[in-house]
Amino acid sequence: MTNPMRVMLDTNVVLSALVFTGGQAGRLRLGWQQGDFVPLASTGSVQELVRVLAYPKFRLSKPDQDELLADYLPYTQTVRIPQPPPLVPPCRDPLDAPFLHLAVTGKARVLVSGDKDLLVLADEFQHANGCLIVTIESFLNLQEKAQ
Repeated sequence: MTNPMRVMLDTNVVLSALVFTGGQAGRLRLGWQQGDFVPLASTGSVQELVRVLAYPKFRLSKPDQDELLADYLPYTQTVRIPQPPPLVPPCRDPLDAPFLHLAVTGKARVLVSGDKDLLVLADEFQHANGCLIVTIESFLNLQEKAQ
């Protein structure tokens, strides 16, 4: 058996998969649950996910937030980001740089995001680091072709 693909999932992607369980996001969630790929996590990415799950617009109680985290975190592989972090292409949104650092440090093959500030870097990031930046739909298509 081969090692599952290492994948960096942006917070918006993880959130969609946890909160809105149907469609493509639901297929993504099933993929990590079945071990089709291994999501990468860092202290910073987990802190952001915890913060976003607490947004009032989601109306999630603390036990509901904990349950969602429990359906994601056990499937992740934790990566420690070195200081200084690896060099990555400059991003329009500096808050996205930690996700690029995680992808590089964790040797992700793919970074899955719906964030236009990350998607616009796809060619440059792949050339520099060998890591694709794609949407959920593109990632699911890649997964299907690999099976």
